[in-house]
Formats: sequence, C-alpha cells, structure tokens
Amino acid sequence: MHFDEQIDRRGTHCVKWDMMEPMFGVPATDGLAMWVADMEFRPPQAVQKAVEDMAAHGIYGYFGDDRKYLAAIHWWMKTRHGWDVAADAIMTTHGLVNGTALCVDAYTRPGDAVVLMTPVYHAFARVIRAAGRRVVECPLVLRDGQHAMDFAAWDAQMDGTARMLILCSPHNPGGRVWTPAELRGVADFCVRHDLILVSDEIHHDLVFPGQKHTVMPLAAPDITDRLVMMTAPTKTFNIAGAHTGNVIIPDPALRARFTDRMNALGISPNAFGMHMATAAYSPEGAQWVDTLMAYLDENRRIFDAGVNAIPGVRSMPLEATYLAWVDFSGLGMEPAEFIRRVEKDALIAANHGSSFGLGGAQSLRFNIAAPRAQIIDAVARLQRAFADLQ
Repeated sequence: MHFDEQIDRRGTHCVKWDMMEPMFGVPATDGLAMWVADMEFRPPQAVQKAVEDMAAHGIYGYFGDDRKYLAAIHWWMKTRHGWDVAADAIMTTHGLVNGTALCVDAYTRPGDAVVLMTPVYHAFARVIRAAGRRVVECPLVLRDGQHAMDFAAWDAQMDGTARMLILCSPHNPGGRVWTPAELRGVADFCVRHDLILVSDEIHHDLVFPGQKHTVMPLAAPDITDRLVMMTAPTKTFNIAGAHTGNVIIPDPALRARFTDRMNALGISPNAFGMHMATAAYSPEGAQWVDTLMAYLDENRRIFDAGVNAIPGVRSMPLEATYLAWVDFSGLGMEPAEFIRRVEKDALIAANHGSSFGLGGAQSLRFNIAAPRAQIIDAVARLQRAFADLQ
C-alpha cells in the first residue's frame, strides 16, 4: 500500500491526464489533473492478482457462474454496512452511470421529470436530459458551511410531473454523509410525491474517520417497494475502467421492470470487472480501504488548511469522498477570473462548479486522492495564483 508512489499516467489513454490539455488548456507536461474522480493509487494486490491470473490463463470468454461474485458482494455489504443483501436482488451494470440511465429508462417516460438535489454529480442531469426527461433541481442550502436539505422548499416545487428522485449518498460534490434523519426525510419526501428513489451510494466506503454512512434500506426499511440501490467497487478500489456496478433492487416488481430493460438492451457483465470485484470485496480489500482513508484524511487536512489560508476561499468540510468542494465566492470575482487563475496560473485542472447545477457556479471540485507530494504542490500553486490577495 504505497500511496506515496508517483505513477505517471500520461500517454496511457487516461481521461484524467491525457484529456486535461484538450479540455482545460492545462499542459500535460507540468499541469496537475485534479478533475476526474479516480485515484492516483494502485488497487489492492488481490485485485491486481485477479487480473494477472486472467492474463496467465489467456482465454477471455464470457463470464459464468457468478456465485463467488455475489457472495463477495453479500459479505461486503453485511460486514462493512450491516446490510443483508439477497443474491437475487443484485444486477450488474456497466458502472453506475449506466445504472442511472437504465433506471431512467425503466421507471420514467419521455417528458417526465426527475428530481436532483443540486449541486450534484453532473452525469445525472446529462443522462436524464439525453433520455428526453426533464430535470427538476431542488437546491441544497448551506447550514454551518455544509450542504443541507430543505424539504419545505422542495415540497413547494413539486407539480406532480416528477416520477423519480436520484439521491447521491454520500454527497458528491459536497462530501456530506447524510444522517439517518436526513435519509428518512428523503424517503418521506418520495412517499409524499410518489417518487421512485434511486440511491446512488458509490462513495459509501470512502468515509472519513469519525463519520458513519447509513445505507438507505437501513434508514428507511419501509420503502423498499420504491427503492433502487446503486453501489460499486469501482470508486472504492480505483478500478473505474472495469465499468462494473451493482444495482440492488429488493422489490420483485421493481426488479422485474429493471431486468426487462437490461434484457431489451442486451446488457451482460464484463468478465474483468467481475473478477476484480470478487477479489476487492474481501478482508484484504477492507484493510486496504481503511489504510486508504487514513492516508486521505491527512491529504484532506493539508489541502483544507492551505486553501482556507487564501482570503475569500473556503473548502467545504469533507466527511466522505476524496472530492474537495472549494467556494471562491468570497473573492468577489467572476467565475471566469478565478477559473483562469487556477488553470492558467496554478496549472491545475479542476471540475467547474457550474456543471453540477444550481448552487455550483462559484465553486470548483478538486480530487485529493493523489500522493501527498502532489497535494502539497497543488496547495502551493493555488496560494501563488492568489498571492496578490494575501
């Protein structure tokens, strides 16, 4: 577990590094890629061995007999989250953006509205709109410097056209670990407005010391007739390229609708992803995650302290994920100006907050899942880029 190891990903068909210059104008030679949500770390050795064993075998056929794979998911959810998952409730999709798209396809019709609590992961809105559905943005509010829910305001927005709500738990980009009471509030909101609840919990293993994530089926066990759970090993173990997601649907009727769409579209699993997930959801994987979060905790401390030392700039306290949400509104600058300083002066590529919806325009999202030296470098670059304000 050498998280300090510097791994050069340039020229490896890596979106994060090889698309940084075309998309942000940040040169690959001396720029820092802090945008795409994957980590700069190797996965657990058990995952690497699973891939090496496949290569040594040398035959790459269709995957069959998924009993070990399903047992590994069951073990992980039970031991890490206290949730007992039935094997027949688990469907495997090509990642959770694919899982989101399938939910939109299965449970809504063209013209229907889908509710998002914004700012939120940008792929949700992209998928919804591409499917001919409408996005209803329910803005999160700021309380004590963190995102919070405002159900009274959201109730007033509902006009009966929404059919689904997509929850991001823990929250991306704000890093909130929603409390059981907040999750219960989301469940009740969905009952009041007769919404299917899709709970995207892809970051649920990436929780910092002192915080506890609650899976939605435990927070609201009475709403499984309208609940779709989405989890994945990909964010947890840095294997996003495996495109393997778990869509877990306890209710048989809901599950049948989802399965019908998967069958209609001819979706079947990627063998590499299945082997990698089986290896990752293990005691070795659990130990790796615990060590990872301790390492990221120090990255978080260094990044927040350095960024918050810039007058008018504030990093939102991070409870989960490795994605720091930094508010530049205190500078009194237009977004174009602080973005220019970050990209042209600091030579850092970070996600533009406007892409996350309402409430995001004054912020940028920075990925801090990198060797500590890179985080220290990033802080120094940002401080220099805004040095005239200090």
